Amino acid sequence: MVKVSLRPITRMNLDECISLKVANNQKGFVASNVYSLAEASVNPTYHPFGIYDAEAHYQANPSMVGFIMYELSDAVGFIVRLMIDEKFQRRGYGRAAMIEVIRRLKLHPEVERIATSHERKNEAAARLYKSLGFVDWEHELTDKKHSGERYLILQEDTA
Repeated sequence: MVKVSLRPITRMNLDECISLKVANNQKGFVASNVYSLAEASVNPTYHPFGIYDAEAHYQANPSMVGFIMYELSDAVGFIVRLMIDEKFQRRGYGRAAMIEVIRRLKLHPEVERIATSHERKNEAAARLYKSLGFVDWEHELTDKKHSGERYLILQEDTA
């Protein structure tokens, strides 16, 4: 099973984070990392991280395989972004990153619920989140502005 380590985005890994790209057929499913980092720079509840293979931890200059960002707000740990670079997809990094973020969110005593969302047409994300125990969540954000988005919450017995 693949394991990952999450590292904060810093000046040292910023360019690498920005250079990560999803496959062409996925571009409409996730915001760019530049946009996500801009959001995080003005919203202190957002926490962006680079995703690295845990086995590469001891390498001098390991490659970032993806990007993930979560928000801590109103007793919810909300996983805002998940993207794996096209060169590293289909190797288990997305699942491993989600498992690690869920583990971290459970360590915050103020977090009562863990949630995420995805574009309705993103079938790969739907399968991943379902396999991790996420179910549909009727949320106040499910309005006309976000009608293409599907909101999910981690079932309490798996949280």
